[in-house]
Amino acid sequence: MNGMTGYANIDEALAGGKRSLRTLPQACLLGPTGARLWADYVLPQPGFAGAIDFIHKLNIPLLFTIECSGASAYEPCDIRWYPSHLFMTYRNANVRFAETKFITWEDCAVSCQTWENIGDEPITLKLTVNEKLFGERSGDSFAGSMASALHGFRVIAALGTDCSGLADGIALEPGVRLRFVVASAFGLEGTDSAEQLRERIAAFADGRVPFDDIVPRQQRDYQSWFDSVPSFASDEPLIDKTWHYRWFLLRHNLAQPGCGNLRFPLFYEGRSHKMTKRPYAPEGWEFSKMIPLTVPMHLLEARWHHRAEYGAGSMRNMKANQGDDGFYPATFVDRTLHSYANFFGWAVYQFYLVHRDRELIREMLPSLKKQIEGEAAKLGNPADKLIIEYVHQHTGKEYQPSYWYFHDYPIDPKDPNTYTPLKRVDRSVYHYLNCRGVAELCRLLDDPDAERFVGWADRVRDDVLGKMWDEGSRFFYDLHHETDRKAMVKNIVGFYPYWARMTEAAHAAGLDHLFTADEFATPCPFPSVSADCPIYTAEGGWQGVFIKGRNGCVWNGPTWPYTNSIALDALATESKSRDHCYDEAFGRFFREFSLLHYAYRNLDQPYLVEHYNSRTGEAISDEADYNHSYYIDLVIRHIAGLNVEEKRIVLDPIDIGLHHFDLDNVLVAGRRVRVTYRRPDSRTPPEESGYRLFVDGREVLRSASLTRMAYSLQQLSI
Repeated sequence: MNGMTGYANIDEALAGGKRSLRTLPQACLLGPTGARLWADYVLPQPGFAGAIDFIHKLNIPLLFTIECSGASAYEPCDIRWYPSHLFMTYRNANVRFAETKFITWEDCAVSCQTWENIGDEPITLKLTVNEKLFGERSGDSFAGSMASALHGFRVIAALGTDCSGLADGIALEPGVRLRFVVASAFGLEGTDSAEQLRERIAAFADGRVPFDDIVPRQQRDYQSWFDSVPSFASDEPLIDKTWHYRWFLLRHNLAQPGCGNLRFPLFYEGRSHKMTKRPYAPEGWEFSKMIPLTVPMHLLEARWHHRAEYGAGSMRNMKANQGDDGFYPATFVDRTLHSYANFFGWAVYQFYLVHRDRELIREMLPSLKKQIEGEAAKLGNPADKLIIEYVHQHTGKEYQPSYWYFHDYPIDPKDPNTYTPLKRVDRSVYHYLNCRGVAELCRLLDDPDAERFVGWADRVRDDVLGKMWDEGSRFFYDLHHETDRKAMVKNIVGFYPYWARMTEAAHAAGLDHLFTADEFATPCPFPSVSADCPIYTAEGGWQGVFIKGRNGCVWNGPTWPYTNSIALDALATESKSRDHCYDEAFGRFFREFSLLHYAYRNLDQPYLVEHYNSRTGEAISDEADYNHSYYIDLVIRHIAGLNVEEKRIVLDPIDIGLHHFDLDNVLVAGRRVRVTYRRPDSRTPPEESGYRLFVDGREVLRSASLTRMAYSLQQLSI
């Protein structure tokens, strides 16, 4: 038990059949993404056709394809999806075709194709390229550039193949098989050179790597990112597979634009977007940018990756784009949008506890202070320390019914005269957490502001508990921004004070609302508003009208993975403080949350989207592989029970009924950490049973059962 187990092969863990968009069944999802290049989807045909993007949404409909005189369409076909590549086979009476395609981290789209003429007549194969993108030709090589009308940059591109004459068309005689590679590299004008792009192509298309070695090399390169993350294995396939899928979500949404406002690595909220997929001119909300509401959740997950550069990059992008008012805006490379409520200061502190980079904290601390002070100045009020939200979209929970409570839920919620600014529970809890996180970071650096932020947090907590709690209904409510009247709507944010550990024994009964069928224990828990709200709508309309379209965000009844993360975190935290009275409930709801990650609850179809019908569990949005929640962190802190504090590791698990688990390859403050559990039974040797903590290969804690234990890190030089 002293050795470290490596991370599982990500391709083997998640491989399956075709993955496609619910709203576009022909589309094929592609797992690997580059630093800037990716495919929203590809069509089932040779090469790269579909919706191809660079840095942000572009919807380029074609990079290249192969026209075959012996085939006009390629459906039905057999498709095998892997995180690192897509494999397709097709056959008709004339031709047998196989292709593996992928995108490298260096932004090269690669297609490895095998054609065999199985008919009686010659067939012709011809390389066809996007002439709008590739306007210059030299033999079988192409180059060109294209401006992004939406985002202000110019893409440069180059394309080549190892098959001479393919651009003019070549004949394939009966019984002959041909294998070749087409590769297309992309860069940014002013950052990348034409020579660099040609070299990236040559790595695949000049024969230096044998055809049979190209895909294995891509698999190794892709796998290398996962070799630096913790492993988790248990007796429950649902949790194990979701663990793998969640790490895939982070890698799939990892980006490094390296220009403009986004010069550092970051994680996107998603790679898809809402509304149109019109070529070259997509419209609607785009997730492929920095969204400040989501960054803290990315930090909670990414802190467990061995390489701190991804979380540090997210922090630096936030700091670089912070407004003079202290707010962090949603950010494209060329412009910024409005800000969102977030718990960034708290998440930065949590990230520090794992990686212990004091210089990064020193760099970030002035920005984190500025956020707290700016939010208080702009959204605070003279009566208390609660935070007012004037624009309902800016908490990321648009159309929550409490904004319209004082206008009796009008038919038209888009009329700005019909909703009321609120002292929001979520805004105020985030503010509290940010004050706490910044206070701890100040203490680390001997900054005298530490006590000021401790006092600030205490006052926010006192106002949340004193003003927002309703004893009669046992719930936390938003307040009218001027009168402090409670908006008597049980929003999901009413559980946030438990998550932030603000509550006291007097508030214990508030969590009971999570377990009531006509409130938050709907068949697909937990809805964004209690099911007994007068305008609760499971599928997200507003009084029978889809005011934002069929897939629009309306927080009056659907279920969001985002808030499931926080509600489950709250439930686990409260269970630990109350003699584990909620352990069974946490396990049950955590499994329901896990099942949201799969289309039709089928573990062969990983497919997490933005929100779900809280009655049926139907996915009511189609942003596949959506990265706007946290899960890995819940497994580590609550199921394995590994919690990191400044001076110690605390094991504090929730017993969800697992017979065994093994969390390995964790880096904490420079130490290698492993947590194992094997429930004692007749099959388990006594020396292997129990709950154990290993640090640098040495067992330092053991208990016969899942129980709270602590190990000191005070001897570490940090």
